[in-house]
Amino acid sequence: MSLLDVTGLGRSFGGLRAVDDVSFGLAEGSIKAVIGPNGAGKTTLFNLLSGSLRSDSGTVLFDGRAVHGKRPHEVAALGIARTFQHVRLFHQMSALDNVMVGAHRTGRAGFLAGMLHLPWTWAEERVLRDRAMEALAFVGAAHLADADATSLAYGQQRAVELARALALKPRLLLLDEPAAGLNMHETRELGALIGRIRDRGVTVLIVEHDMSLVMKISDEILVLSYGRKIAEDEPLAIQKNEEVVRVYLGSGDDDA
Repeated sequence: MSLLDVTGLGRSFGGLRAVDDVSFGLAEGSIKAVIGPNGAGKTTLFNLLSGSLRSDSGTVLFDGRAVHGKRPHEVAALGIARTFQHVRLFHQMSALDNVMVGAHRTGRAGFLAGMLHLPWTWAEERVLRDRAMEALAFVGAAHLADADATSLAYGQQRAVELARALALKPRLLLLDEPAAGLNMHETRELGALIGRIRDRGVTVLIVEHDMSLVMKISDEILVLSYGRKIAEDEPLAIQKNEEVVRVYLGSGDDDA
């Protein structure tokens, strides 16, 4: 059963067609990777799915509900969380407070209730704090809870950002190059962590350049080139796909 259905999705910037008539499905409980050369439209695709950009054409359905045209906070409210290619943490806030931002998306207290310190908001705050701590513990960063998030090592900042996304309790997690800047040991740990996230019932769509990680964790792979889909299949089939090999390595004629 598809949790996410994308049909004819497109987005242009001036004369550049960054995403061009892209269609694919994402089965619930699976891990799907999106790969392609630099400039293939991968991050633009994520921005369209998460509401950061509006599409020019096409539809995005999440569990049968339209996502295209919604704002990021509305997309998040449906149960879609994301991380970013470049870590985006809030400055002068602890790791725990950063993660609580994600947890607060599922809370009931609004600005006025928070300002008035209504009694029921105290209990909710404790619940959200506990959820944020659980998310930090899940990614192995509970010991960093009180640290200034932006003063942490890069790999630790990545972990905090991932915990913030998980604190939203998403059904679908969009990971934009989560292994960027990580060493081999950290990348192996990340792969195991993504597997545990899927085991918790979270469907994962990941953009990633590290092919060893992609081939190890993915159930399916979507390949983009110049904004268009050129292949979509299981990892072993993608490895043998002549068009994918040509896009990544170039043909013999091109080399000549």
